This record gives sequence, structure tokens and C-alpha cells, in this order.
Amino acid sequence: MRTERAPRLLPLLQVPIFRSRKVTIMSENSANGVSRFVVELGVAALTGAFGVAVCYGSLDIGAGWTDMGPDAGYFPFYIGLLIVFGSLVNIGQAFVKHRGTGEVFLDSGRAKVVASFLLPLVAFAAVSAWLGLYVGTALYIAATMLLQGRYKWWIALPAGLGVSLFFFIVFEIGFQVPLLKGPVEAWFRIY
Repeated sequence: MRTERAPRLLPLLQVPIFRSRKVTIMSENSANGVSRFVVELGVAALTGAFGVAVCYGSLDIGAGWTDMGPDAGYFPFYIGLLIVFGSLVNIGQAFVKHRGTGEVFLDSGRAKVVASFLLPLVAFAAVSAWLGLYVGTALYIAATMLLQGRYKWWIALPAGLGVSLFFFIVFEIGFQVPLLKGPVEAWFRIY
């Protein structure tokens, strides 16, 4: 007859402590998504490549010391070196902390949620570059309220137009900072 001990709870933290079982952090579904180790290495490689590009650009414009002081690329070169160093530290930490743990960073359920947020933003950027920021904002707010928020069209459309009008008043009139405009604003002669 086998008896298992009941978990004992710490009074303040309410964390169960199992003395008879070994607790692991392995994920059972590590094959069903992108592992955290791969994502850590990818991000570190991207930031490292950015740091190398900063160093290369700094050397191209001069990263030395002249009679009048530092060249234009002196400080950016060392910032680039710091970025590369930080990327190397992140790669080392990824190997120490996340290699072989099986942690899933992004599975199919999370990927759908991220895509439902990211794809409308990409569409917003494309529409804004083509039709202008105000039209893009109105369409993005209205479409997001309609499709993701499940609002009625008579609520979503005025909200999108209202946000766009608010941005126009704040930036164009209040701060006098012109934002990207497209053919619709030209048609209404708002320039």
C-alpha cells in the first residue's frame, strides 16, 4: 500500500512543497511550439548584428581620437561594442538557463492571439503609408472595434472617426505638427 504525503504550504507564500516528488520545469508539449531557447538565441543574434552594424558604421565615419577630440563615430562605436557584449551575455545565459528545458515560448494558441494583434497593426501601417495617418487611424480603430471587440458598426465607425479627428485637432492645430496625409486629405484640401 502506497501513501503519498499531502503538500505542505508555506504560510506567507502559499507555495506547495513536495518532499516525496521531484519537481521539474520540463514542458510536456515542447514539440508543439517554438522553444524559448531558440527565441533567446534569435533575439541575441539580432541585437548582436545590430551592434556590429553600429560598430561598422562608426568605423566608416571615424571612431578614433584626433587633435580636436573624438571623431564622430567614437562614442557610437563603443555603444555598439556594449550592444555586442550584451548580446554575447544573453547567448551565454540562454545556454545556461534555457537549453534543454523544453520551455515553449510560442505555441499555436498564443501565435493566433499574437497574429490577431500584429496583422491589423501591419495593415494599419500599410494603409497609413498609402492613405495617410488620419484615414488609417480611423479605419484601424473602427475595424478593431468591429472585428475584435464585437461592437456594432454605429458605435465603431463614429469612434474611429472621433479618434482620428481628435488626433488632427491635437497634432495639426494644437501642436502644429503635421502628420502623414494622403489623398483623402488632399481631396478635402486639408494641407
